Amino acid sequence: MVSVFLIIGAVGAGLLLVAVVIGDLFDGLFDFGDVGGDFFSLAGLAGFIGALGFTGAIVLSLAASLVLALIVGAVVGLGVGALAAWLTMRLRDPSRDSDSTVRSHHLIGAVGRVIHPIPEGGFGQIRVSVHGHPTMLNARADEPIAGGRLIQITEVLTPTSVKVRHGEPLEP
Repeated sequence: MVSVFLIIGAVGAGLLLVAVVIGDLFDGLFDFGDVGGDFFSLAGLAGFIGALGFTGAIVLSLAASLVLALIVGAVVGLGVGALAAWLTMRLRDPSRDSDSTVRSHHLIGAVGRVIHPIPEGGFGQIRVSVHGHPTMLNARADEPIAGGRLIQITEVLTPTSVKVRHGEPLEP
């Protein structure tokens, strides 16, 4: 009977491998909709099955009680599955977008400094730090802005250029 628990644990480990390698493709198969949303994930299911199998095998070999092996395996499986699901949700949480790649919409409202003066009708250069990523961009403004002045980005024109508005001068 221990071998049955080991096979169950191996299936869980295999599912975890699938979840890590190509999990996004298969998470839709385990979508429980309104029941739990993102909480029921392939990683959570794999954690539950793997922990149930391996814990059940250990308890069965130590205590020789199938009922105890099933109970302890299920409790440990629920804990590991819940932890895996919680970690998966935290990794996919859109509010954690602050440490992701800087996108164009992250630039709007960012405050920076003019590195090369922005002439009327032309481009200058600014430096901004968005989510900890320093970025130099070409900048255009409605009025000329001297070097060393603070600016705020109001619009993204292209991937490398933005429109800015005048801010307060930098203090020496």
